[in-house]
Amino acid sequence: MPASLPNQSASFPIMLLSTLMLVLVSSSSMATSEGSFDREFEITWGQDGRARILNKGNLLNLSLDQASGSSIQSKNEYLFGRFDMQLKLVPENSAGTVTSFYLSSQGSAHDEIDFEFLGNLSGDPYVVHTNVFTRGGGGREQQFYLWFDPTADFHTYSIIWTPNRIILSVDGTTIREFKNLESIGVPYASKKPMRVYASIWNAEYWATRGGLVRTDWAQAPFTASYRKFNARACIWASGKSSCSPTSTSTSSLSRIDVRDYIVEESIKWVQKHYMIYNYCTDAKKYPRGIPAECFVSGSTKHNLGSI
Repeated sequence: MPASLPNQSASFPIMLLSTLMLVLVSSSSMATSEGSFDREFEITWGQDGRARILNKGNLLNLSLDQASGSSIQSKNEYLFGRFDMQLKLVPENSAGTVTSFYLSSQGSAHDEIDFEFLGNLSGDPYVVHTNVFTRGGGGREQQFYLWFDPTADFHTYSIIWTPNRIILSVDGTTIREFKNLESIGVPYASKKPMRVYASIWNAEYWATRGGLVRTDWAQAPFTASYRKFNARACIWASGKSSCSPTSTSTSSLSRIDVRDYIVEESIKWVQKHYMIYNYCTDAKKYPRGIPAECFVSGSTKHNLGSI
């Protein structure tokens, strides 16, 4: 754990790890993709060696230098599912870099669900930047520190996307939830298929302390590693989902094998000890009023004190 973080007990995520199993109910029509980056992804940026698939397709290294970054995208498009990826982030001085794992649809009015990891100076903690875009609009940022050093080893980051809600988790601990509240006019990512993306890129003008700390290119190349991609999801192809509307998989997608109160308690724990920014409490950003989903989901009622 970085020295600048409080010495908070990790007993909550460890105690609930066996219970907080954010897995979709299995179904014969739900596809499972596992492992090979060669088979599941294509390199879209950094084909000159900055993106490297190693170990018989089981390991992906994405690198950034002053000339270019690198990225991949999944060959499949999906409409709902669970997506897991293990990452080991850029060590030491990573200021100005952003490493990502996210889902996104295409077009200007796109949907997107983000994990972005904002680098920092040696010894300072990474910032986990999360966001949800719907119909091209974002602005739903929540940021966290982690209760471990994400550069020392691989950790599992999960995106669970169902017709009812989006959940982001780290090593099985829920850090945020975004519910489907279309019934009260809040847009939700429910109709557009998305691909899985991973990338590393230069964001020195905003990523680290709002751009106050720039990238030290003498430290380049900056390399992040990915492994053990797993998707249990509905593949979208030729305008159709692999999960039939009449099959049990469609109803199972709306259920997650975890009690709601455990998700709520996990979020409270993470927000109390590790949250550093929440759009739901940013009155300056929303002078005309905090977005409606903040009140319905209960995001504003948690203890949101900064670390």
